Amino acid sequence: MGIASETGHLRQVIVHRPGNELARVTPSTMDSLLYDDVPWVEKAQSEHDGFADVLRGEGAEVLYLEELLARALTNPDAREYAIETTFDPRSYGVAVAGALADYASTLTTEALAELLICGLTKDELAAAGHAPGSLYLETLGPGDMTFSCLPNHLFTRDSSAWIYDGVSVHSLNRRARRRETVNMTIIYTWHPMFAGTRKWNNGTADGPAAIEGGDIAVLNDETVLIGVSERTTPQGVERLAAQLFATSSAKRAVALNVPKTRAFMHLDTILTMVDPESFLVYPGLLESMVLTPASAGRIDVSTHAPEDMWDVIAQAMGVGSVRVLTPDASSTQTEREQWHDGFNVLATSPGRVIAYQHNTLCNEYLRSNGIEVLEISGSQLGRGRGGPRCMSCPTDRDAF
Repeated sequence: MGIASETGHLRQVIVHRPGNELARVTPSTMDSLLYDDVPWVEKAQSEHDGFADVLRGEGAEVLYLEELLARALTNPDAREYAIETTFDPRSYGVAVAGALADYASTLTTEALAELLICGLTKDELAAAGHAPGSLYLETLGPGDMTFSCLPNHLFTRDSSAWIYDGVSVHSLNRRARRRETVNMTIIYTWHPMFAGTRKWNNGTADGPAAIEGGDIAVLNDETVLIGVSERTTPQGVERLAAQLFATSSAKRAVALNVPKTRAFMHLDTILTMVDPESFLVYPGLLESMVLTPASAGRIDVSTHAPEDMWDVIAQAMGVGSVRVLTPDASSTQTEREQWHDGFNVLATSPGRVIAYQHNTLCNEYLRSNGIEVLEISGSQLGRGRGGPRCMSCPTDRDAF
């Protein structure tokens, strides 16, 4: 189990089939839940099933996050951690935190896993017979959430990312997503499949420096590419780089300074690898910064102008050059497809990628350059801004 490339044959991957938490996304909640529109739940589930079928057809073992979580929660320590960490009185008040903990303690592991993903409304808490006298509850409407759902679990790439023989568990930038880290910590700590796995970042326990998996790409066994983006902070990049230098084969991290806008929220919204030497790239160049280990656990940083970006990346990869695949920069359709995750493709093997079928310009451009494109429907899956790469957390890939 491990990841040392972006395009080696994909052997195993964690995904999350959207469930009842997606039905909590409404016109009044979609902004706070980071969605651009209200999704059609059943269609999103059907689309995700199609995605999983393609992954299996490519030879990948598909692991479902909700099943991993339920299995991990059979461990009493995991259950205790889940309840104590999730239902914090600082977030919900003393009375409601206690009531939620009492309610959670009555649930089966499967029901507790669903609760941790789907949240609970004020009405549902009352119907379960656990609604105490509470100032916090009095401020909520009947259908309001006592604690929020996690519809962005769909994008399993972000809360954790495998790098070499370990996994980076992240402190997520947006409040709507931070509890995802708790669930992933439970999985990686108590699920038997991941027993003894090396963990970096360690969620929020090591501090709030944010980093998200959509900004991380493993270029080879010595080089990691990381975006400094709307969601990933310089502090988060430094923390991860320092940990990798100390305990892995990494010799450098190349950081790209991504524009801080929602359209470019992660590096993989504008750049993904499609074979060992080729990148699908939205038009434009970015300032690059190369991080390398220095003495006494410190790091050195060298900064390079945007026009040097591809030379920096090629040198860091130990190759003479890389192939940059960029569709027509003057096309309005290029900008539209960037917004609709046209540049967010998932390689299942070298030169073979999964992409949303509605991004016709990018898909045909890839085919014209020798890349095989496996198309999936994503009209509803993309309502939260994420493509096939976002919806996947690879845990095992072949090297090149």
